[in-house]
Amino acid sequence: MIGVVQAFSSSYAQARVKFLEAAAARSLSVESFNHPLAGRDGETLAMDVALDGKPDAQELLIVSSACHGVEGYCGSGVQVFALHDDEWRSKAHAAGVAVLYIHALNPHGFSWQRRVTHENVDLNRNFQDFSQPLPANAAYSELHPLLLPAQWPPDADNVAAVTAFVATHGEKALQNAVTRGQHTHPDGLFYGGIAPTWSNTTVRSVLRRYAARCSKLAWIDLHTGLGPRGLGERIFACRDDQAAYARAQAWWGNAGNPSGETRVTSIYDGSSASAFLTGMMWQSVYEECPQAEYTAIAMEYGTQPVNDVITALRADHWLHLHPQASTRQYAQIKQQVMDAFYCDADDWKGMIVSQARQAMFQAVAGLCN
Repeated sequence: MIGVVQAFSSSYAQARVKFLEAAAARSLSVESFNHPLAGRDGETLAMDVALDGKPDAQELLIVSSACHGVEGYCGSGVQVFALHDDEWRSKAHAAGVAVLYIHALNPHGFSWQRRVTHENVDLNRNFQDFSQPLPANAAYSELHPLLLPAQWPPDADNVAAVTAFVATHGEKALQNAVTRGQHTHPDGLFYGGIAPTWSNTTVRSVLRRYAARCSKLAWIDLHTGLGPRGLGERIFACRDDQAAYARAQAWWGNAGNPSGETRVTSIYDGSSASAFLTGMMWQSVYEECPQAEYTAIAMEYGTQPVNDVITALRADHWLHLHPQASTRQYAQIKQQVMDAFYCDADDWKGMIVSQARQAMFQAVAGLCN
């Protein structure tokens, strides 16, 4: 068994090798869905899928990484450690729960240290019914010119304008406007797109192939960038359904917690650090796996204050629009993005793995009830 720190990687290419090697060491077959483009260093990109358990298991747990590319540095570490974790695997096997690891939902963003797909789309805003009018976000349209100024770092006038918006409307209003998702500015932040992305269609194929027969389906999707450093907020990741929310609370929330603290939050009641979002990836489960009782959370690990994270994303999008930027500025912005979504520190990695591991054990127990 490898140590916690050794499960994490410093590049997508390294993370993929560690995942494939861990699966091979457990004699698990891996199905690779190759991306149409190459990675930052010319490497092959793929959504790699490994099933640990019986293909016809009635209880299935999905553990996925890199929905938001660069956040895969965290999620891949969890997956690699889990594949080496004998106690965890024995628990799932004894319970008859199959575990589906989806490594790098958005491999392009993972490799290029971006949050978005190669289409500049936020994958977790892309699961819309594109035959219908798409959700409007007028507040984002108002902010768009300020978020992506002509120069970076922003000049004094731009800083003053953003500061004035926050002073008038509050920090939460800025977060809500920017992160909710928008479909009108293809070059902008949190763009949901106007058609399904490669990652969208590929994850649907994975669900049809591996999750179409189970009767109970749980999903833990690993994210970073919101909340206190190292804390894994458990955000309800289903429709606004009270029965599903009650299950999530019973599995991952108050059960066994003497303080009575609610540990599963929701975008529907405002308890989550996340804004209310549209077009989220879990929508695909209801469409591709209608036979399954579905219960899920997103594990959202904190890194930096939210305004610093938004600033890093603004810088990244500016850089994408200005490929003529100097080598020095390119490196500075890429490091800024990495710091916003991944803490390269042993204590942070330990917190990430321990909380994910607890949630995975809890999911197995919940699936078996």
